Amino acid sequence: MKRTDDRLLPVLLICAQALVWPVAPLLRGTVPTAADLLVAALVAGPVTAALALRRSRPVTTLVVVAAACAVGAGPLPTGAMALLGTVGVALALFSVAAERDTFTTVLCVVTLVLWQLLQNINLNGLSDNNGLDLVLTALLYATACGAGMVLRRTRRARQAAELLLNRAETERHRLPAAERRRMERELHDVSAHHLTAVVVTAGAALGLRERRPELAAEALEFATETGREVTRALGAVRAPAPSREELPSPEERLRALIAGFRRLDQPVDFEIDPLPDGAVADAAYGIVREALTNVARHAPGARTTVLCRYGDTRTDVVITSAAPPTGTPAHGAGLGGGRGQGFLRSRAREAGGTLTTGPTAEGGWEVRATLPGRTAGPVEHSVPPSYRMAQVVAAFGLCVQPLLPVLIIRAESAPSNGSHVSAGVLFALLAAAQAVALLWLRRARGLAQGALLGLALLWPVAMGVGDYTGPVLLPPTLSMLATWAALTAFKGREAISIGGSAAGRDQPPPARTYRLPQVPFPLFPVAATAAHATALTIAVLHRGTTIPTWLVILFATAAVSLVTATAHWIGTLRRQRATAAQDSQTQRLATWTEEAVRDAWAERRRIAAGLESTVLARTADMIAEAQAGRLDATATRAREALSAMRALLDAVRDGDTAAELTPQPTLQALDLLAHQCRATGRDVEIRLTDRVPEHLPTEVDLAAYHVAETLLATGDTEPAVLELDAVDGTLTIKATGVPRAADSAARDRLTARIAPLGGTLTTGRPPGTVHLRLPFTTVPDDEERQR
Repeated sequence: MKRTDDRLLPVLLICAQALVWPVAPLLRGTVPTAADLLVAALVAGPVTAALALRRSRPVTTLVVVAAACAVGAGPLPTGAMALLGTVGVALALFSVAAERDTFTTVLCVVTLVLWQLLQNINLNGLSDNNGLDLVLTALLYATACGAGMVLRRTRRARQAAELLLNRAETERHRLPAAERRRMERELHDVSAHHLTAVVVTAGAALGLRERRPELAAEALEFATETGREVTRALGAVRAPAPSREELPSPEERLRALIAGFRRLDQPVDFEIDPLPDGAVADAAYGIVREALTNVARHAPGARTTVLCRYGDTRTDVVITSAAPPTGTPAHGAGLGGGRGQGFLRSRAREAGGTLTTGPTAEGGWEVRATLPGRTAGPVEHSVPPSYRMAQVVAAFGLCVQPLLPVLIIRAESAPSNGSHVSAGVLFALLAAAQAVALLWLRRARGLAQGALLGLALLWPVAMGVGDYTGPVLLPPTLSMLATWAALTAFKGREAISIGGSAAGRDQPPPARTYRLPQVPFPLFPVAATAAHATALTIAVLHRGTTIPTWLVILFATAAVSLVTATAHWIGTLRRQRATAAQDSQTQRLATWTEEAVRDAWAERRRIAAGLESTVLARTADMIAEAQAGRLDATATRAREALSAMRALLDAVRDGDTAAELTPQPTLQALDLLAHQCRATGRDVEIRLTDRVPEHLPTEVDLAAYHVAETLLATGDTEPAVLELDAVDGTLTIKATGVPRAADSAARDRLTARIAPLGGTLTTGRPPGTVHLRLPFTTVPDDEERQR
């Protein structure tokens, strides 16, 4: 399907060019010569073939099309290369902008414009006072490049959204299994250390009771203390702290892996950045482990360097090994199955990245993986400086090429036509100034808008100074293109507005958001309409017309107003589409986060239920027997607790099905929520003070968790911090780094959660800070046990 699309446009373009020439002259009775037809065929063939390859070789296509059209335009009649030289070159430029980076795009368009300008000056000079070919060509190229860059940006945004959703979906299935493995590991540690020690100590004391009776008291005291420690440890397993986990981080795991290879006399140097736990960290760990294993197998003793860089858009994992020492036997060279390279590439591909392997210039081996970074965007490949320098040198050579005849052959200087400046040059300078103003629209909106309005009034002045005699409506129409683009971007850009109505001014609104200083919404469209209507009226009246002045003003105002309304309409459609796509992505991320946390929470509650009904009950019985001084019963209860723990571990490994009713997550599931957010590329930190009660009323506990979930599911990407505290019977939640939580939709969801409980919601400075308060009463122990 892609090849069909690539071939279709060049074929349509060559057919349209054939209609312009030679079909149109034939219909008028002018028969082209055989030489002209041959030259046209020789030019059209390479141009069509090059345009068919514009996606895979865009820069080469641009050079071929521009050069072929320039060569064919000399001997052929006027119009023979009109479409190929304009639309064909613009299509090639569009492909360059859509398929290559911004540096290459800007370099290509600047080089092409300078080359064509110098070529035209070399051939014709600057005697065409009324020619608009220069500004029209520049506008055509700028439009093609702008459209291509917008397409590339849109495509990258779509790819980033897809990668983010794929990562979220992967983590959605990974989180319950990770929670099960965590609890299994910690339960194993409890059974392997604490309960086993009680059984061994009690058994030894029973065996030596006749000879050393003092051991019985020590064993009973040890059983009591260890039983309490088991109870505390199992409580931590059931409800870990929501701050960053005390489990080994991906960086610590990589360091431990490298330390293991160093103990095998494998010299390994490393530079490792902190990585968030998730699919990217797992892929990086697997790639490093496989690469170091291959080095130890095929090049034992070779010095190896491990580099892991975690950035905003990409994560680089590079393992480089030197040549093995001379005479070192590779004992494990024949132990591999030949599938390691495939596994490496599959690991990188599953994480959304790429991997390359190959020998180094020093005789070693390098494994280089490029994985997604913090923003989950598509992987960006770095460009070496030497390649950039080669691009600049090639562009400079092309720009100098039209001047070679002038530099080599010194022709007689042509008589000067005076110091008069043509209208085409003035129009080109005004268009360039408008383009620069558009570039500053994002950074300094008010300044850029004022510059555009001032430049719009200079176009009629340029018409008079340059003695322009062409179509009077063309320059004012060209001047409106930049303002039209600014109006579309202004309307399409989402602004943060102040929520609430004007009613009830005596009462403070429940929530406030703040808006950045900017031009009021109606001011710029009205000013643009007035400026361009004035410019159009001056241009028409200066040329002279029999139409009454008031009618000219009316028509100019109506035409400009129509253009302004069209820009607003297009901007509104863009905003609606972008908002809908963003809302859809945010909703899917929120849904998958909710499902992941819910499933992991259900897994935790399932295992915790087994702990409470078996292990904790047996441990409590063991403590009671030890406190009563019955050593035989203490040993029996310890064995029962250990057996119950092993049975629970077997059930965890087998993955027994959860209960039919999935429990709703509470504040004890905040660690799972933070883990899921970090795994999908967002840095989230949750802080709980010691003043927050361990047991809250059920409705407050559920509402507080859902508030935290809503705050982190607003679609923001910047780091977020949630702080929970309790003072005087009020649970306070402070969230920073969540600017979209001040939007009306998110604020309504938060209010719906806390309003039935008497909670309050406020937003304040700096933007992105939300404060919530929930009153509560202390839960009695009996009620908590019943819950």
